[in-house]
Amino acid sequence: MRVRILGLDPGSRRTGYGIIEVCGSRNVWVAHGTIEAGEGAMAPRLATIFGGVSNILREFKPDEAAVEEVFVKLNVGTALILGQARGAAVCALALAGVPVSEYAPARIKQAVVGHGRAEKSQVQHMVRVMLKLEKIPAADAADGLACALCHAHLRARNQLLASALVKSAR
Repeated sequence: MRVRILGLDPGSRRTGYGIIEVCGSRNVWVAHGTIEAGEGAMAPRLATIFGGVSNILREFKPDEAAVEEVFVKLNVGTALILGQARGAAVCALALAGVPVSEYAPARIKQAVVGHGRAEKSQVQHMVRVMLKLEKIPAADAADGLACALCHAHLRARNQLLASALVKSAR
């Protein structure tokens, strides 16, 4: 059974996305890129993010989506702006009926690199290796792919646990 997963790294100027297919135990690259929202007033940028995600959904028809959660480091204002961008993306997913899972940035890095404090360049490198890409994807697109890979990994783990529980209940 194949499952197509869309991973999103929402940003107020650039939203990275990555699409993979899970084929048994293999993760296969489908597409990646960025939605460029640019500068200026926030409302038109949010509309661009919503429209961009909607276009990706129509073109690639993912079965599930994974979205990176907002990480508040020092600047709460920045986190609020990112939350709005994330909301525009999640709203597009919800309206399309695509199930959404959410992951903390450290969890995504843990799943792809092996530790939660990995640098962007390490995430980019591992995404390229794991998906057998010819070249390293741009940082935002790599983060989208990493989010999709994290979901695929945890999805497989959860299926194994569910299967083990069913067997032990017999």
